[in-house]
Amino acid sequence: MKIQIDHKEFELMIEHEQVKKRLRLIGIQLNVAYENRVPVFVGVLNGCFMFMADLMKQVHISSEVCFVKMASYHGDQRADEVQELIGLNHSLKGREVIIVEDIVDTGNTLKNVIKLVKKQEPASVAVCTLLLKPDALEHDFDEIAYVGFEIENQFVVGYGLDYNGLGRNLKDIFRAV
Repeated sequence: MKIQIDHKEFELMIEHEQVKKRLRLIGIQLNVAYENRVPVFVGVLNGCFMFMADLMKQVHISSEVCFVKMASYHGDQRADEVQELIGLNHSLKGREVIIVEDIVDTGNTLKNVIKLVKKQEPASVAVCTLLLKPDALEHDFDEIAYVGFEIENQFVVGYGLDYNGLGRNLKDIFRAV
């Protein structure tokens, strides 16, 4: 299946059913790893909103949720600098923190979010990302603990990910052709 968004063509890459199955497994892992603890899930907007909403339905332990908003893309081009649009408004000192990302490609956004979180001296920091592009990574992260899918270094859209602000509402994930 192919679709067109803003004059760019995309083809189906990951169906929603695959995403749902993977989310159930990640939810089980999180429930076991954080049993008897109360982690704070820090979602990175805008892209994480669908992933985080569905992920939190699989998390059955006590937990809290907050968000930050970063900007690292203009259209389908990565920006040189990551902008913090909405900062943390939640105390993380001494807390177990799970950063929830839609996608980690270069890692520039994640590096900035981890730095922001660690300033507050949390007890621990783990990263849960729906998509990981190992070939695009420009940084090393010990914090990446939960990965939905490893993908090639291709531009993707859908399930929260956008192209020029469009396509976030698609339930499947598509790659540019």
